[in-house]
Amino acid sequence: MNIRPATEQDIPAITEIYNQAIRAGGMTADLEEVTQGERRQWLAAHNPATRPVFVAEEKGTVCGYLSLSDYRSGRSALHHTAEISYYLHHDFLRLGIGSALMRHALAACPACGIDTLIAIVLEGNAASIKLLEGFDFARWGHLPEVAHFGDRRIDHLYFGKQLKEN
Repeated sequence: MNIRPATEQDIPAITEIYNQAIRAGGMTADLEEVTQGERRQWLAAHNPATRPVFVAEEKGTVCGYLSLSDYRSGRSALHHTAEISYYLHHDFLRLGIGSALMRHALAACPACGIDTLIAIVLEGNAASIKLLEGFDFARWGHLPEVAHFGDRRIDHLYFGKQLKEN
């Protein structure tokens, strides 16, 4: 497996992977599938030096991606805090790809000026919660029933990790 910075050529795969998560339900709060144009704008908003997007590929196929995004963009006091998000293609689950992406991102954080990571997860996303807990993220917050999926209301959980001592 190879992990590398995402490029424009990865947009179709990134879009498909994200749309799989939307169709599955309970993995993202988006309810409508996104377009390649929307994902292109999303990727362009990530500065590779400070807020990179990484893809994992196996034999030339993009099988997952991870992004480090601004947390509360524009708020200077939060400049060293990033939101971490990750998605895997459904054909590549439980193969250690999420863990490999997480290790890669954690290693990249110091060079990106990031000392705190926050992951925002829907409560029913057990695989994501397991991954975060496996990398010593702690539950920092719980917003009850804030995500509406038709007649279902789901909690939003905040996980965090300090990457260096204060």
